[in-house]
Amino acid sequence: MPPKSKKQKTQHSTCSENIQTSSTTDTNTNSSSDNAAPVLSKYFPPPSTSPQDFPAKFLEIEAKQTDKLLSLDYGEGITHVYNPLDYASEIHADFVSKFCQGTKKVLMMGMNPGPWGMGQTGVPFGHVKYAKEWLGVTGSVKRPEKEHPKRPIQGLECPKSEVSGDRLWSLLKELSGSPDILFRHVFLHNYCPLFFLKESAKNVTPPELKVKQRTGLEEACDEALVDTVKLLQVEHVICVGNYVTDRTRKAFDKAGITNIEISLLMHPSPVNPAANKGWREIAIKQLTESKVIQYFKPEA
Repeated sequence: MPPKSKKQKTQHSTCSENIQTSSTTDTNTNSSSDNAAPVLSKYFPPPSTSPQDFPAKFLEIEAKQTDKLLSLDYGEGITHVYNPLDYASEIHADFVSKFCQGTKKVLMMGMNPGPWGMGQTGVPFGHVKYAKEWLGVTGSVKRPEKEHPKRPIQGLECPKSEVSGDRLWSLLKELSGSPDILFRHVFLHNYCPLFFLKESAKNVTPPELKVKQRTGLEEACDEALVDTVKLLQVEHVICVGNYVTDRTRKAFDKAGITNIEISLLMHPSPVNPAANKGWREIAIKQLTESKVIQYFKPEA
């Protein structure tokens, strides 16, 4: 990380250890038929990546993205920058190595970690119960270098839960029945891997950052998104929330990508009044209308 100027007050919550991929693999996650090379457009040349290399290459994209993001100055209003890809790297790498072993038809993408979800577990929308009991991810977490006393990192032992993660993973479990079924064709990811706090511990989402700070963030995240869909040979991106939908369209337009479908999924956050009035039913309807719901089910 480049040295900070004296004016920069933000301290990034990182640890000294590098991200290491887990040696654990799940041979049932992607069958040989699922890993067969798909018919590709001119935008995506046939992949030369073996199933064993996908996790490492995916983590390389994230590491490059994170390096760029951590070099930015987010302004005096942001006092804490948490990087779960660092302090929760063991759990995150276990998730990636288990469930990102090949190409994916669908990428379901959230905005960025929440303090009680991926911020704890390193798993997108990482509700602790589902991460531990359903996904079966393991690993220890480290304490961020600068940790807000109101947002302690406890990893898989965190007693608090994220409502958004509970709603989303509950639906994914209902549709698929098992992680092996879900991750045959689907992978979950976040547009931005960091989360930001004010001195009061208020969470600041990427679209709430000032324009000057947000511009650099979006450039790095747009580039990483394009690299990710190329690696995974994604055919359809399900964007959780309006901000992610907007950024995905802009990233693809800039990269000249026209062969990937983009669909909106209502964000399950409890701060969204509509999500508190039957989010499950709305989400199923949206996935059905987007013609991707079959990829979440056993019969796909």
